Amino acid sequence: MKFALVTGNVVCTRKDEKISGTKLLLVQPVDDSLKAQGSSLVAIDSVGAGEGELVLIVSGSSSRMTEITQDRPVDCTIMGIVDYVEKNGSIIFEKNS
Repeated sequence: MKFALVTGNVVCTRKDEKISGTKLLLVQPVDDSLKAQGSSLVAIDSVGAGEGELVLIVSGSSSRMTEITQDRPVDCTIMGIVDYVEKNGSIIFEKNS
């Protein structure tokens, strides 16, 4: 799993029927200091995330292990919305702070 920030929505009026009804979000992978790492990705949202939230993403075969993504052509899935991150006894990220 990796950290990512949700930076936007992706809307496709035409898409494969296997991903119809799914919510697509633009995410930017980040390190634990929220510094961008690499290129943005399009991810299927399996947890109801929204723009500006810190999320956990998975890619590859792990991204097809949710009820929403099982047996679908998916390579990146949002698996969790981060409430807070504690490192070395200190809170380094807290949602809505």
